[in-house]
Amino acid sequence: MKVETLRNGVAAGSLVGAQWRKASASDGRDDCVELAEVGENVAMRNSRDPEGPALIFTRTELAAFVDGASKGEFNAMTV
Repeated sequence: MKVETLRNGVAAGSLVGAQWRKASASDGRDDCVELAEVGENVAMRNSRDPEGPALIFTRTELAAFVDGASKGEFNAMTV
């Protein structure tokens, strides 16, 4: 798939050659999301549904999320 045609909700399985990475904190039931570099962007998929939809983020968007997560701004959503 050409990077120019990436959009949110694209089938994760269509991202040919994507090298998906799972966090080491993932549990044995695959309750985790996975990330893959796709050109200048980053794709995110649910590890339990590897062929399902992927969300596409710019690196700047992902950096903003990681910054907020590292500061605990989303902790209330994890309980």
